[in-house]
Amino acid sequence: MNKEFWNNKIVLLTDHTGFKGSWLSLWLQKLNANVIGFSKSVPTNPSLFELANIKTGMTSVIGNVCDYDKLYDTIKKYKPEIVIHMAAQAILRESYDNPIETYTTNVMGTVNLLESIKKANSVKAILNVTTDKCYEPDNSLKGHLETDRLGGYDPYSNSKACSELVTSSFRNFFFNPKEHQKHGISLASCRAGNVIGGGDWSKDRLIPDIMIGILNNKIIKIRNPDSTRPWQHVLDPLNGYLILAEKLWSSGAEFSEGWNFGPLENNEKSVKWIVDKLTEQWSKDIKWNIDNSVNPHEENYLRLNSIKANSRLGWTPKLNLEQGLEWITKWYKQYEQNNNMREITEQQIEKFQKLSG
Repeated sequence: MNKEFWNNKIVLLTDHTGFKGSWLSLWLQKLNANVIGFSKSVPTNPSLFELANIKTGMTSVIGNVCDYDKLYDTIKKYKPEIVIHMAAQAILRESYDNPIETYTTNVMGTVNLLESIKKANSVKAILNVTTDKCYEPDNSLKGHLETDRLGGYDPYSNSKACSELVTSSFRNFFFNPKEHQKHGISLASCRAGNVIGGGDWSKDRLIPDIMIGILNNKIIKIRNPDSTRPWQHVLDPLNGYLILAEKLWSSGAEFSEGWNFGPLENNEKSVKWIVDKLTEQWSKDIKWNIDNSVNPHEENYLRLNSIKANSRLGWTPKLNLEQGLEWITKWYKQYEQNNNMREITEQQIEKFQKLSG
């Protein structure tokens, strides 16, 4: 990632108030980008966005990607050059309860954004951030390649596959790489694994459930302890997004496609392993038990193959899982001590930048 590239770039980031969006907003601020955030609300209380005072140093617009007029007016007003689309209904269990909201946000939100960009004439590079769960489950041990069939069992996963199809359609017809000299717009999609990090308070996610239990001295309830996930610290895929955005800017026709940003294979651990490791790192007597209530379907095994990002973008994960969990533990311990969480978050970004050169 070229730090100088981002100086004074106008970047629109949807869902800048969310967990990943807050980390990326702060990172872009440190790179001296002109960051415009577009999000319907601050999604959790507490939130990284408020704890780290992310709003300072950027323009924060409150709006819903389902509101085409508000979204288009924002793009027309601020004239972003790069757009990173992260706004979504991203909670799998919530998608069973509210499938209409999930599909509306994840599918039509993508349509609204791409149509707004098509009409606004300022954007040169677009990243649509989806998920590893957009692939059709196949129960095999091989990692999903970008060319694998899209699908998804649950409404969340399936809606993200639909978002990928929308992206593909706009890329083929409106932003075709073969006609890049005419329209000048590069469009790619990004698929990451189970992203974890400090400052995540999202509902029905493993790290927040564990940390809330630890901080409140409560027994932690765990679903599916034997399920394996491609865990990765939030800064690793965000680094991939930034590298890809630079490539889209400089050589858009070559990189306008789907990309996996998954962890190293030895980062693929069970839920139980994660719980045990975090409680060990915290050095407290922490108890957990299995949630035996009826839970919606979740895939037991997921893996991404990131060889394309490794070979063509030069991207590799910089943090192994134990390091990532150590960073998470340190972050939440600093929170418990009421320290300045913007400074703590910035320190972790700076440390990661040194690791990545």
